[in-house]
Amino acid sequence: MRITSYGAAEEVTGSKHLVEANGHQLLLDCGMFQGRRDQSAKRNRNLPFDPGRLRAVVLSHAHIDHSGILPLLAQHGFKGQVFATPATRDLCAVMLRDSANIQERDAQWLSRKKQTFVPPLYGDSEVREIMRRFVSVPYDLPMEVAPGVRMTLRDAGHVLGSAMVLLEAEEKGKPRRLLYTGDLGRRDMPILNDPWIPEDADAVVMESTYGSRDHEPIEALDERLAGVINRTFERGGKIIVPSFALERSQEFVYALKRLEMAKAIPRIPVYVDSPLTVNITEVFRLHTDSLDEKFQKLDDEAGDPFQLGKIEYIRAAHRSKQLNRLQEPAIIISASGMCEFGRILHHLRNNCRDERNTILIIGFQAQHTLGRRIVEREPEIKIFGVKHELNAEVQVLNALSAHAGRGELVEFGQRFAGRARKVLLVHGEPPSQKALAQQLHEAGCQSVSIQKEGVAVEV
Repeated sequence: MRITSYGAAEEVTGSKHLVEANGHQLLLDCGMFQGRRDQSAKRNRNLPFDPGRLRAVVLSHAHIDHSGILPLLAQHGFKGQVFATPATRDLCAVMLRDSANIQERDAQWLSRKKQTFVPPLYGDSEVREIMRRFVSVPYDLPMEVAPGVRMTLRDAGHVLGSAMVLLEAEEKGKPRRLLYTGDLGRRDMPILNDPWIPEDADAVVMESTYGSRDHEPIEALDERLAGVINRTFERGGKIIVPSFALERSQEFVYALKRLEMAKAIPRIPVYVDSPLTVNITEVFRLHTDSLDEKFQKLDDEAGDPFQLGKIEYIRAAHRSKQLNRLQEPAIIISASGMCEFGRILHHLRNNCRDERNTILIIGFQAQHTLGRRIVEREPEIKIFGVKHELNAEVQVLNALSAHAGRGELVEFGQRFAGRARKVLLVHGEPPSQKALAQQLHEAGCQSVSIQKEGVAVEV
């Protein structure tokens, strides 16, 4: 087998890993680069491989940085199939269409404001075309995805439907096993099952997002979140929450539910201003079989975990615009999670200057994104090409992260000490990857390397 990474190599976005096995080409994930608008658009348009030669795509999960370029494949000659879990397939049906709509709306807005025009990468028709190629495969069911190449999807515990991908093939009379982790989840999270515990593999392609640091314990989340809400409420401010529509928004609303039940926060209006989040929450309700049993039990006891005393799920654009006139305290949850596009930009523009407000970051922010600049508390941030003072309080809650932290990554990787010939680190920024590589070496993994973009590695 041979693997070449064309994204998520020394960075945490744009996951695309080309696998050549038994004479066939497969693509693990087909993600969108997210960062500076003009640079991302160029990288997303220029596919560095020939889609017409791909036998299949295997999708680890539905996050746009892992799935967002799929609609481009059919435009460029892809005739194969896209394999994913049933939940991932259903999520992609709404997330890819939303991605197309957001690109179109942002292009129109920038054009009206005479800003740099970035044309959409694709539209609804391209999304419909790629969705016809999806094949839903449940966890733990081996399936041949190319002649002589077998795939098995295992629960990664990262987001609804997320999977590790185990590829098995025989080359020159020798069996080969390649494990791709996708994005690894954490244990004991409130909604999802714990990640699958792997067996041996000849090679492991492993994410490393948090390779240099651990998360706050999930048990500390409620107390810290209550503190942020109460403090902002007392000064009459709003809490603006950029959130990934998939998983993070649902976990955040569920955390609010727990605080509400415990009477730890005031009855503050909550607005989930994201049509995509509304649709994804409905997908959650369709796939309870993929959710943690403890969560399902709490659901039975406490009622709908995504319903609060004062919550409004917003689809219509005119209702979203009405939030700009809000004067009283409120919580506004909106996508995108890295603050690069979508309705969150308008909420940040309207609220970042007011020191009574709080911007609450609950997810990883990649380099060169607006979200990272907010986390680093730059005195001015640029939104739609215009600079705004950042006077609002900025708080970061890492306890909700859906990625495994340093300790969990080391524990996962050291299972392959003395077994895997190679451990290849992807989906991480260089400092995190170097730290994780060192710890895995110390744990007994003899061959740990950091994937370079466009460099083929024999496994």
